[in-house]
Amino acid sequence: MGIHEIRILMVVSMVLCLTSAVHAAQGNAVFYTSTDTPACSQEHNKGTMIAGVSDELWGNGAACGRRYRVQCIGGANEAPHPCRSGASVEVTVVDYCRQPCNGVLNLYRDAFAQIADLDAGKVRVEYNQI
Repeated sequence: MGIHEIRILMVVSMVLCLTSAVHAAQGNAVFYTSTDTPACSQEHNKGTMIAGVSDELWGNGAACGRRYRVQCIGGANEAPHPCRSGASVEVTVVDYCRQPCNGVLNLYRDAFAQIADLDAGKVRVEYNQI
């Protein structure tokens, strides 16, 4: 194999690596405790690792059933060091967080507690669809 072919192979490999990389989005997450019937009626009884999403992710209901991996990356208010180190949680979208929604993700309390101190109330997160 010549130098030209090796260069082409390297470029193709780099492009493939870049296109397969998953980039996590960032936003704020809050939590709720309500047991009202969720907006995604077919997603009822999905346990406590669930979330509502704001307009940014809702897509007129297309978000129902989507799963996200969420990790706390910092405080969004005065709470010092609210994140649980290295912790992440996987949630299923079951609800719509109506305006004014204080976060992109409105995690059920148990899911929020997996990644952050409940006393924080609101944290910055990275999330990606899984």
